[in-house]
Amino acid sequence: MVSKKSGAGLAAAVGAAMLLGAGSAQAATTSHPAPEGGPATLAKTDVGQALNGTTSGLGHGIAPVKDLRLDPWAKSPADVLDNGATVKPDQGLAPVGTGTLTSPLSAGGGIRDLPVVGGLTGALPG
Repeated sequence: MVSKKSGAGLAAAVGAAMLLGAGSAQAATTSHPAPEGGPATLAKTDVGQALNGTTSGLGHGIAPVKDLRLDPWAKSPADVLDNGATVKPDQGLAPVGTGTLTSPLSAGGGIRDLPVVGGLTGALPG
């Protein structure tokens, strides 16, 4: 039967305690002179530069997502979005089809190529 108490584990614990104890003792004995001039203060933040940096960073991060190809099988014979369905209602109403929504995707487009959502992506940076 194997003992669950290991000498290596005990040695590792003792070694860690010695290292941590030596580090804290050294930190307690090291004395640095107190900084002159009082407590440290932070510089004032320029809000305009902070917003400019944030929006330019977001623009570089979001721009590739806008053009990301949503349909991996676009322009191939296996594309399931290439098939369209059209329904012609009774009473003289205009036909309703799925081609308007699926044709930008089956052509290999991204989010900005979609009919409704594409216009909203203009509000995003990038």
